[in-house]
Amino acid sequence: MSDTFDLARINAEFGNDPKALTRWALSLDKHAICTTNFRPFEAVILHMVTRFRPDIPIVWMDNGYNTDATYRFADEVTRKLNLNRIIYLPQRTRAHREAVDGLTPHIDDPRHEAFTREVKLEPFERALRELNPEMWFTAVRASDTAFRAGMQPVSLNGDGLIKVAPVLNWSSKQMHEYLVAHDLPNEFDYVDPTKAEDNRECGLHLAH
Repeated sequence: MSDTFDLARINAEFGNDPKALTRWALSLDKHAICTTNFRPFEAVILHMVTRFRPDIPIVWMDNGYNTDATYRFADEVTRKLNLNRIIYLPQRTRAHREAVDGLTPHIDDPRHEAFTREVKLEPFERALRELNPEMWFTAVRASDTAFRAGMQPVSLNGDGLIKVAPVLNWSSKQMHEYLVAHDLPNEFDYVDPTKAEDNRECGLHLAH
């Protein structure tokens, strides 16, 4: 796939125009998915991709540790945008895991890596095997972590996937303005137990 388009040119041309980038990427007619964790501002990417491809699979790795607000938000956005939402769950429930292994391990605990693999990485890898996408839309932003600050809006990863991050270079202000312009909901009561700290990578984008 790497010879079908010029990455440097595409990133230069569309890297700061999320809607144009999304339109271009979907025009390639690749089998695409969009992942979401229903964190703050996620309605932006979900609205953006479904405007151009209403039935695109929206993949949610529900780790079982989301807040009540996040679960309500996920269902609200799904209804509002009529999302083709596909949920991937860990192979053990939270109750099973905590009964056997105890509460969520701290990031300094050597068990935290296995915890992250179980609740996030394995479900995502299962989604990749079952859905077999050629293109992956993600709502990561450069302001999230130091690693993401070094990403490009369009890249080719080790899976052979075309990875598209339309809002990579957008600020929170731009995200908010998009939500207001399109009458989209938002929520901020969100927790990711695999990250523990806001500026820490969970491992998903390091692995894929």
